[in-house]
Amino acid sequence: MGSRGGKPAGKGLATEQTAATAATAATLPTSVIMAPPANFDTGRLPNSRHAERKPRLLLMGQRRSGKSSISSVVFHKLQPSETLFLEETSQIQRESMHSFMDFQVWDFPGQLDFLDPTFDGENIFGSLGALIWVIDAQDEYHDAVDRLNATILRLQQSFPAINVEVFIHKVDGLSDDYKFDVQRDIIQRIQDELSDAGYENTPVSFHLTSIYDHSIFEAFSKVCQKLIPQLPALEGLLNLLCANCHMEKAFLFDVLSKIYIATDSSPVDMPSYEVCSDYIDVIVDVSEVYGWDRPRKEAGVKKEVGTKEEVGTAAAALDAPPDANDDHDANANAKEEEEWEEEPCPDAESTIVLFENRYIYLREINRYLALICLMKADREKVKGLIDYDVNVIQAALSKVFGYER
Repeated sequence: MGSRGGKPAGKGLATEQTAATAATAATLPTSVIMAPPANFDTGRLPNSRHAERKPRLLLMGQRRSGKSSISSVVFHKLQPSETLFLEETSQIQRESMHSFMDFQVWDFPGQLDFLDPTFDGENIFGSLGALIWVIDAQDEYHDAVDRLNATILRLQQSFPAINVEVFIHKVDGLSDDYKFDVQRDIIQRIQDELSDAGYENTPVSFHLTSIYDHSIFEAFSKVCQKLIPQLPALEGLLNLLCANCHMEKAFLFDVLSKIYIATDSSPVDMPSYEVCSDYIDVIVDVSEVYGWDRPRKEAGVKKEVGTKEEVGTAAAALDAPPDANDDHDANANAKEEEEWEEEPCPDAESTIVLFENRYIYLREINRYLALICLMKADREKVKGLIDYDVNVIQAALSKVFGYER
C-alpha cells in the first residue's frame, strides 16, 4: 500500500504542471465544467438513497435468457457459478441500488406480457433510464427478436427518447466467428423491421456479454454513462490528467458495482479494464480486513440538530438498511439534507507495479468513486506530481457534482 506525498525534489515540477492543468481547465467552456442539471439525481454525491427521481433500468427478455443472473452478478456480487441455482423469476423484482447512481433495477419475468393494454405503460416506462433486452445467443433467438421489435415500436409511440440496450448474452460458449455472425444477424433483423416501420434513427445499442468475464460490466458501464449528463466534463478532466501526468489510461469507477462511469477519450482495451476491475476487488478485500470506520461529519443541514437524542435519531436513520422496494418515503426525502455523511478518507490510496513494467495508481474520490490510472512504472518517480494533479482533479469533480470533500 502506498502513502500520499512525494519527494521534495518533485515539488517544483508538480507546481509547474499543475498550473498548466488549472489554466487549461479555466479555458474550458462553462457548459463543459458545469454540466446542465441532471435528468436524474446525480448532482449530489453520494446521492440520496431516498431520491424521488431514480433512473430505472428494466431487464427484459425471454425466459431463461439470463436476466436474473446478470443482476445477481453485477449488483449482488454473486459468483457466476452460483447462478445455476437461482430460481426462475415469477414476478417483477424491484431493487434499489445505492451506489454512485442511486438507481433501480426491475427484473421482468419472461412470460409477462407487458404490452398488454391492461398494463400501465406510464408507470413502467415513465421514469425509465434504459431498457435492457437480454437475448440468449446460444438458443433460438428469432422469437426474442420479434418480441423486441414489437416492444420498440410500441415505445416509439409514447416514449421515443428511451435508450434501448440489447445484450446478446451467453457468448462465452461460442467461437468468435459464430458470435459475431449472431450479432450481425440480430442487428440486421432489428434494423430492417424498424426501417420498414419508418423509424430510421431509433436509439438501439448492441453488446456482446457474458457473466463469466468482464464483458457484462463493460456493457453496464456503457449503459450507465448515457444516464450521466456530466459525462463530457468528466472525460475532459480525465483527458487533462492523462496528458499532464503521461498516463496510459484513467478510469473513474463506481466501487460497489465495478462499473466505470467515465474514462479518458483513448480507446478502452479489455485487458486494461480487467486489471483495474480486479484491482478493486483486491482493495475491497484488504480494506475489509485492515480498514477502519470512517470519520463522520455533519452534512449541510437546513434545520438545527440540537440535542443528543436528535443526533442519535439522525445517525440511526442513516445507518438503517433501506427498503429495496420503497422509493416514496416522503419523510425521508424531507430529512435528506439532515443526514450525516461519511467523510472521504484523504489517505485512501494504493499503488502497485505489475510484472509488465506497468504502474497502477488508485485514489478514493469519495465513498462511492475511485480513480484508477495505468501508466509506465517509471512514473512512480514523480508520484508527488501525480498526487498534486489528482488533488486538482478531485477538486474539479467536487465542482462538477456539487459535493464538498
